[in-house]
Amino acid sequence: MEVFEVVIALLLVGAALAAVARRFGAPYPALVALAGAALALIPGLPTLVLDPELALALFVAPVLSDAAFDASPRDLRRNWRSIASLALGAVALTIVVVALVVKALVPDIPWGAAIALGAIVAPPDAAAATTVLKQLRPPNRLLVILEGESLFNDASALLVYRLAVSATAAGFLSGWSVVPTLLVVTVGSVVLALVLARLTLAVTRRIQDVSTAVVVQFCTSFGVWILAEQLHLSGIITLVVFAMVASRRSPEILPARIRIPAWAVWEVAVFVLNVLAFILVGFQLKSIVERATNGRAH
Repeated sequence: MEVFEVVIALLLVGAALAAVARRFGAPYPALVALAGAALALIPGLPTLVLDPELALALFVAPVLSDAAFDASPRDLRRNWRSIASLALGAVALTIVVVALVVKALVPDIPWGAAIALGAIVAPPDAAAATTVLKQLRPPNRLLVILEGESLFNDASALLVYRLAVSATAAGFLSGWSVVPTLLVVTVGSVVLALVLARLTLAVTRRIQDVSTAVVVQFCTSFGVWILAEQLHLSGIITLVVFAMVASRRSPEILPARIRIPAWAVWEVAVFVLNVLAFILVGFQLKSIVERATNGRAH
């Protein structure tokens, strides 16, 4: 019960801070994360530790699915060069620069570990930038590019990270093996997404009530991610393509009386998961401080 009570309290604090941030036009993720870091220093609170794979599926999958449902395929096609240059080129450049700096500072570190570190810090938080820019009313094309880039930058960075970790564990890093793997994973993820989207749409045609629609939407989002990961493909690419294909066809399949309430429930759920995710990110400060203190003691 203690952990449950802490989670409820964190959720209430995060929701209040999100409301304050929106009132002043600030990106609420940063404010919520700072609040989590401050709460982590309060004595007596339990340490919350999440499995990394669980955190990715629980927090990233629904948020990406929601963003992909809202994305316009037509706008993405029009701006694909700019989006690709940011989601691929900018992320790759950041990874290379960080890896070179880390290698220069710590010559003994393996290249795989240096690249993995670069992949961790490479993808920017486009959501926060979008929140700020919306207050300034920039051209719509700029927002489209940022939102489109946010759909794919995590995928490219996560793919590189996993390949770098595997290379470090194996003891060697070869570009000749990395590039084909990236291509196979990307193509395989897209094909899997298209197949799953067709199957899901076939099932969705038979849904006649809101409750079932919401449950199916949640289960398919998590299920697509889990299946892609089990097949060693990219859960992010698979889920984004799946959601974009499903979103284009859902108005033809589901009536408005089902789509509108289901969308409202989904928005609330994604907001709750976002708040919990960022406040838990800040809350990890407690475990970091504890490890640092124990390290000094030894």
